[in-house]
Amino acid sequence: MSYLTKSPWILHYDASSCNGCDIEVLAALTPVYDVERFGIINTGNPKHADIFLVTGSVNEQNREILKNTYDQIPNPKVVIAVGICASSGGIFRECYNVMGGIDKVIPVDVWVPGCAARPESIIDGVVKALGILEEKRKAMKIPAGDTA
Repeated sequence: MSYLTKSPWILHYDASSCNGCDIEVLAALTPVYDVERFGIINTGNPKHADIFLVTGSVNEQNREILKNTYDQIPNPKVVIAVGICASSGGIFRECYNVMGGIDKVIPVDVWVPGCAARPESIIDGVVKALGILEEKRKAMKIPAGDTA
């Protein structure tokens, strides 16, 4: 990943998970797994994010929030669906208020399987997302150090 000159920032959003994947996302940020070695920084502001990392399934209460947050992230951006709930609705998919995975509302670039997804899998997904982000930057003809 020597081609990256700007640290990619991640925005983590819990759509409606059981918090299992959220705990694993936070574990990936700890020194034990240290996703920051790839230059990853966790941010709380969508306008600063490059990667949108979502856990949990989509329901009527968070559908618009998920879409609005996605729209606030500048292009190019990459979306990572972490866990089976973000992928398909998981064990909650038959519930009356669950629409399914986040791909029902926003496009997904990287799928991270698991219930709960392990920190190693999450880091693997982030590394894949970095490659996709670089491809999108090249397609938009944006130098690696600039922002859109």
